[in-house]
Amino acid sequence: MFKKTITVFIIFTFFLSGCVTHTRTTSTVGPLPSSAYSKGLKNQPVIPAPLLEVVIPVFDPGLPESEEDVKEIWPELRRAEANRFALKMKEALEETGKFGAVRVTPDGTATGDLYILGRIEASNGLEVAMEIEVVDISGKRWLEKSFEHEISQEFHRDQRNKGMDPYDPLFETAAAKIIEALSDRSLQELEDLQYIADLRFGTNFSEETFMQYMEIKGEKFSLVSKPSDNDPMLDRVKAIRVRDQLFIDSLQDNYASFSDQMNESYLMWQEQSLFETQAARAAKRKGVGQALGGVLLIGLAVLAGVSGSNSNSTGASAAGATGAILGGLAGASLLSKSFKTSEEAKVHREALNELGQSINMELSPRVIAFEKQSVELTGDAKQQFAQWREFLQKIYAEERTPDVQL
Repeated sequence: MFKKTITVFIIFTFFLSGCVTHTRTTSTVGPLPSSAYSKGLKNQPVIPAPLLEVVIPVFDPGLPESEEDVKEIWPELRRAEANRFALKMKEALEETGKFGAVRVTPDGTATGDLYILGRIEASNGLEVAMEIEVVDISGKRWLEKSFEHEISQEFHRDQRNKGMDPYDPLFETAAAKIIEALSDRSLQELEDLQYIADLRFGTNFSEETFMQYMEIKGEKFSLVSKPSDNDPMLDRVKAIRVRDQLFIDSLQDNYASFSDQMNESYLMWQEQSLFETQAARAAKRKGVGQALGGVLLIGLAVLAGVSGSNSNSTGASAAGATGAILGGLAGASLLSKSFKTSEEAKVHREALNELGQSINMELSPRVIAFEKQSVELTGDAKQQFAQWREFLQKIYAEERTPDVQL
């Protein structure tokens, strides 16, 4: 009887352990019920990170000081690119959805939480490079890095890329790197940056009032205290800053228009310059004699192609096409040289020259009203921005009474 009892007990034990194992297996696979998610959410509240406002001053065109080196660069084009590159960086950052307002500005004196400072290091259609420095309003450097991109000749052969900028991947890569730097910042650090931005904007109007809340070590600002939530001086400054942001927002259409205006000519230059750069390097490798032969063949190919395309004769068109193909195979392409000298490219060349005459966009004079006062702004973007800031200082000075509502 005792043996039977032990046997039954052992069998029953194995039966229970089998049930337990089976229960564990089924509970660890498959989707979880909604209640499991709701419990997790209740225990771990999600606090959204503040979206920083980004300022991107017009890029440094990267023109060398030496006259000898300048010969290798088209200065007017580089100046036009300085505006275009800033806008491209803005668009790439906006695509990430990780920031608040992203604004292109004439210079770095505008107020924002984060600044993207760029310098063009190379741009010849084949290779493009830029140096990016990311600094926040507290003066802390987040990133300092050079970015490079090489354009394949196949890009221009693919009809799906027609009208697209081959430089776009450069800005997308830079934006991704900036996002990485953003992810390293704490929530408290990001919130402090927004507070420092308001205080530093306030120092434009009353340094003694707002510097008391910050400490400066070298070029870095840090919070030592904060004004009360209902501080009238800070409220006034915030109201003025909103109007300042609206003014800078109004400039964004001008930068976009500037880039659109140069788009057709610029894309044509990019394509032709790529082939010219390749040709120059091939010529250097093969020697001057071979290069001259290539130049002659390409010249003949271009003439044959143009005359053939302008002819109504089928035979002439075919001959022109054949000449172009043979010339293209026999010599290195000189499309960029054609861009610089041919009648076909003359309009585009002049357009880029005109756009690049000044690194700052020329704007039409405009009258802006604010609190029953108005100011006429004239000159280029940088000059109008400076005049606007002087106008805001005048508004602040005339309304020193704290309880005046703007």
